[in-house]
Amino acid sequence: MRTRGMLTVAAALMMTGPTLADPIEGTWRMPSGNDATIAPCGSAFCLTYVNGPNTGKTFGRMSTPGDGSYEGTVTDYTRGGKEFTGKGKLAGDTLSVSGCILGGLICRSQALKRL
Repeated sequence: MRTRGMLTVAAALMMTGPTLADPIEGTWRMPSGNDATIAPCGSAFCLTYVNGPNTGKTFGRMSTPGDGSYEGTVTDYTRGGKEFTGKGKLAGDTLSVSGCILGGLICRSQALKRL
């Protein structure tokens, strides 16, 4: 009986795994028309180009305090790979990602759409 109970708990944990995914995870379309994936990497989420001139390059690494907001770094390959303070905000199927300077005083952002 004890083995059956442990199997039931193990099965329940395996079934709930996919539901624990963060809402930011998935494939996103950028304003350029290129796509990016967002997936866990360590204790954060990595934003990686799927196609286009920077295919395979990671251009962001963010973690979340909860509440649909994200913070970390963003790399701009159009500026020689310069890294900026990054932030993101998820609203439905739109993720607004910003790279900022001067402590967030000046930011450049773009909206990614979930595919």
